[in-house]
Amino acid sequence: MQGRGVVRAKAPLRLSFAGGGTDVPPFPALEGGAVLSATITRYTFASLRPRADRQVSVTSLDFDREVQFGVDDPLNLDGDLDLPKAAVHRMIDRDAAGFDLFLTSNVPPGSGLGSSSSMMVALVGLLQEHYGLTLTDYEIAGMAAALEREDLGIRGGLQDFYAATFGGFNYIEFEADRVVVNPLRISPDTVNELEATMLLVYTGRTRMSDHIISDQTKRYVAQEPDSLIGLRLQRELALSMKDALLRQEHDLFGSLLHEAWVAKRLMSPRISTPEIDEAYDEARKAGALGGKVTGAGGGGFMVFYCPFDKRHLVAERMTALGLVVTEFAFTAKGLTTWRTGG
Repeated sequence: MQGRGVVRAKAPLRLSFAGGGTDVPPFPALEGGAVLSATITRYTFASLRPRADRQVSVTSLDFDREVQFGVDDPLNLDGDLDLPKAAVHRMIDRDAAGFDLFLTSNVPPGSGLGSSSSMMVALVGLLQEHYGLTLTDYEIAGMAAALEREDLGIRGGLQDFYAATFGGFNYIEFEADRVVVNPLRISPDTVNELEATMLLVYTGRTRMSDHIISDQTKRYVAQEPDSLIGLRLQRELALSMKDALLRQEHDLFGSLLHEAWVAKRLMSPRISTPEIDEAYDEARKAGALGGKVTGAGGGGFMVFYCPFDKRHLVAERMTALGLVVTEFAFTAKGLTTWRTGG
């Protein structure tokens, strides 16, 4: 049943520490993937206001675009806000009135923090709340993944949908037809320590991850040795880093983060750039134990783990390179929906 009043939703973005790429087909079906990630206090937001007519409008603040279409109109994938249009088309009640959607996030598109997948999760959650549907977290994440990966044919992995839906620190396993989210009971001391020793750095460049992922997949299918080694190491490091967090071995976690970046660069030469290499090398010289690009690569955000007394030196060096240094906090809360009167 369609609800009344304004509905809102938010879904968190994530930091992926290790395992990225092992969630991209065909690796899960052939070898089984695993990713270690955690959600942070950066979000995508979606708001729905019912209309009296049978029109739907979608406004994206991030892309400064607006589209309109009728409830009964066929799906028109023309490159203009295709993600929200696909979500609406799949879930809309064609016997009900339309609505206005407003979408925004507090990071730039192409950030490497999983913003497009987070937005798809927020949209599915929003429409579920509006129509009074009952979906499990696995069903929400699975539907969001199907919309982006199958309906729209956008290449990529599955981890971001599950991270945004479930929230928190998770060790996520990927098989041919099954995803298992293992929530981690991370000590509050460890969460505080990570927030006090890690830096999030924006390179000032966004990237098209599908080109990088296509190259990575092509190399894996061709059984190129470096790609095989890199992906298999990613899976192993996700497990090792999980254990380090659970055992509160913080510096070991930081060192393993470095190993994860070295392994990630083996997967495709497109993952890094000269600018990223320079930033990483300078961060290490300033004292960072490890770090990596937070998404597929090529740009977006980088994250670094630094000894507490070196963190400010790393921040100063990144700022001197013209990069934007930000602090962040972790959040245990995933997708959230609520109703409001205005």
